[in-house]
Amino acid sequence: MVLHPKAKVRVAGQEVTFCCKASGTPVPKKYYWYHNGTMLEKKVHRYGSRLTLRGLAPEQAGTYHCKASTEAGAIKSAPAQLTVLAQGQQSCKPEPEPSLVELPSECPQDATGSRYYNVGRCPPTPCAGGPGDRSGCGAEAGRCCGVRRMEMREIPCAGSLLPVKVVAECGCGPCAQPRVLVQGRVTAADTGEPLRFGQIFLGGRKVGFTGYKGSFTIEVPPDTQRLVVRFVDRQQRFVDAVKVLPFNRRGGAVYQEVKMLRKKEPVELDGNWSNAIPLGEASGREPIGELVLPAGAFLRPSGEVFKGTVKASVTFLDPRDMVTASAASSDLSFADAEGEIVPLRTYGMFAVDFREGESGAALQTGPVEVRMDTGQVWMPEHLQKMKLWSLNPETGLWEEEGVLRPAGGSRGKREERTFLVGNLEIRERRLFNLDVPEDRRCFVKVRAYSNEKFNPYEQLEGVVISLINLEPQPGYPANPRAWGRFDSVVTGPNGACLPAFCDSQRPDAYSAYVTATLGGEELEAVASSPKLNPNAVGVSQPYLGKLGYRRLDHDDPNLKKTAFQINVAKPDPNNVDETNGPIYPYRSLEECEEAPVSANHLRFYRVEVDKYEYNVVPFKESDLTSWTGDYLSWWPNPQEFRACFIKVQIEGPQEYMVRSRNVGGSHPRTRGQLYGLRDTRSVRDMLLENTSGACVEFKCSGMLFDQSLVDRTLVSIIPQGSCQRTAINSLLREYLNRHPPVAENNHTAAFTMLAPVDPLGHNYGIYTVTDQNPRLAKEIAIGRCFDGTSDGFSREMKADTGTAVTFTCQERPAGRESFFQRLLTAPAEA
Repeated sequence: MVLHPKAKVRVAGQEVTFCCKASGTPVPKKYYWYHNGTMLEKKVHRYGSRLTLRGLAPEQAGTYHCKASTEAGAIKSAPAQLTVLAQGQQSCKPEPEPSLVELPSECPQDATGSRYYNVGRCPPTPCAGGPGDRSGCGAEAGRCCGVRRMEMREIPCAGSLLPVKVVAECGCGPCAQPRVLVQGRVTAADTGEPLRFGQIFLGGRKVGFTGYKGSFTIEVPPDTQRLVVRFVDRQQRFVDAVKVLPFNRRGGAVYQEVKMLRKKEPVELDGNWSNAIPLGEASGREPIGELVLPAGAFLRPSGEVFKGTVKASVTFLDPRDMVTASAASSDLSFADAEGEIVPLRTYGMFAVDFREGESGAALQTGPVEVRMDTGQVWMPEHLQKMKLWSLNPETGLWEEEGVLRPAGGSRGKREERTFLVGNLEIRERRLFNLDVPEDRRCFVKVRAYSNEKFNPYEQLEGVVISLINLEPQPGYPANPRAWGRFDSVVTGPNGACLPAFCDSQRPDAYSAYVTATLGGEELEAVASSPKLNPNAVGVSQPYLGKLGYRRLDHDDPNLKKTAFQINVAKPDPNNVDETNGPIYPYRSLEECEEAPVSANHLRFYRVEVDKYEYNVVPFKESDLTSWTGDYLSWWPNPQEFRACFIKVQIEGPQEYMVRSRNVGGSHPRTRGQLYGLRDTRSVRDMLLENTSGACVEFKCSGMLFDQSLVDRTLVSIIPQGSCQRTAINSLLREYLNRHPPVAENNHTAAFTMLAPVDPLGHNYGIYTVTDQNPRLAKEIAIGRCFDGTSDGFSREMKADTGTAVTFTCQERPAGRESFFQRLLTAPAEA
């Protein structure tokens, strides 16, 4: 499906057109349209690949999707929502929805004890098209609900007034069209070496190369539903990786670590003889099966039988080894006869590469046999359903090659074995798979939070949640013997719903292993020992007990805290305790996606080194559509985000909070006005005594949102404690002197500068990174700052490397206020 119908909003009486388009061989000509799952009559609506509805009535609202079919198969589009408004009904309410931001710690709490302030937001919902709107099939920018007017308020905080801009009115305007990106690194699954200058394909089209360190950035084409990317190693050391990468439709970049499987060393075979190659004999296990190549099976592309020496490389990905899940290709799905994309459960996949011994020219094969050991199939009902599949590298979908049928066979004299046998011809370089379609499916609800408080309004978007389906070993429900499939979903404003196999009879028939990453950083799961706290996990008892929630370090505190395992126990519809999540039946996807935050769900959170951010113009970094053009916006350009950090070294007995206060410095519209505050706790350097370092964000200098004049931000760096400034980086001081005006630095407990316009680098103690995703720009800059280099990355603080300014702090005599404290209580005087 290359064009999917798009969501539309119309007023009753107007008309609407939905479009879809499928490609394939032969070219699809038959299209069928469905409203809320019911097929619309072709004679009445006279549709082909377009569906036009005139004189809309309210009952025509709902979801629409199309299905295209040929003799080769069928495929369904994603559903599109049609909203039909009554005459005079507004699709964008002028009153903003509530949206809370946390105020700095020195601000007084309100009557309810909260330090949150409602700044309002306009939901980016589509607005109704005008009566003259042409409902074409091209890309239409459309109109969306957005901010029409903002107001400045002032909040009394510790003796001064803190400015904040709040949304006063919403209205319809052009929809924001943020760029949608997928970024990441491609490395070898075994050694971690990067895929240097590997080719990247989208569908059959080459779109670029990976970098020297294996890094890549892909702009997701508009209207993409499944992003299928193929990575090819030009030196042929690795098996091509076909990945279905998750992305955030609301814009911004999602970070992915892609693993490639190293090709197995080739073995020499004689083409005149019959040969058998074991599948999955590694690490002392019984093979899952074998590939049997009869005499004369090898063919040149012309069809001529090749009888010489063959170099045969067969690489098997063994799901009995948990580590292989990250290197598996595709998302293990196929399109069924109805065009529905349905999951598979794998017993192993293999890639073959046959070449002539002398010339190295690629060979094909005539009929060969795949034999699978029935003793390796733990679910008896799977024996009747086992099939052989090959992966289409352009669609990322598996296509049926044949059925495996039972046949007797023996392995030597000592043991009798039965096999499932299937036939196959290898005509092109594809990945093959031993799989069963699995229909016992559920969804698992997961949310990610910015900290351990689990506040509903501090959820993180753009987090990649991955779920690997496991099969427990008989008798050892906690000890999985194999993985069956995996899925990744990106969290939106209401979390994520992940597909998983489930069972209603035996709660532990399937279990799931779940992880969460944000920009390459792993998030932490809620602890399960020494005591399981249902309120922290997010699931109430007794269902939590049935799910058997265990964090990875449950039995061994040395293991990581970044994953949990549950039994995917299908909810019992007659048990009221199991009807509120976190597991939902497969038909209840909408219920899962729209579940309120009070419903049961599983949780990850970000382990923040104490950190606080305040923007005068509120902006949610995980939702790029929340950006507002304003002179006081922290980020002046929603297409490109520049993150700036300064490295502060602190000599002192403990870790200290360090604040950056960011004010307009040279621009006539913002001079003296606050942009925002950043507080960061310093991190101890493990190699240096009584020394810690802080990487503190400041607002970069540069153009403001109107792109007409540069502002040099006036940045003050103030450690909290009894601290004296003892050193300034000489290169930085020299740079600031050469680029006047120079900020006054007459208070020794702080450091003030008019921020440099140039991206200076580690020699100056300043770290600048530009990216289309604000959070990723910050993550990369912090990694470099910790490392003290302009291209490295570290999570361990190297406090004396690449530093801009040094403070010496001591324990303060009781009763004496620090400069930081005085700044909070009497800022004018301070």
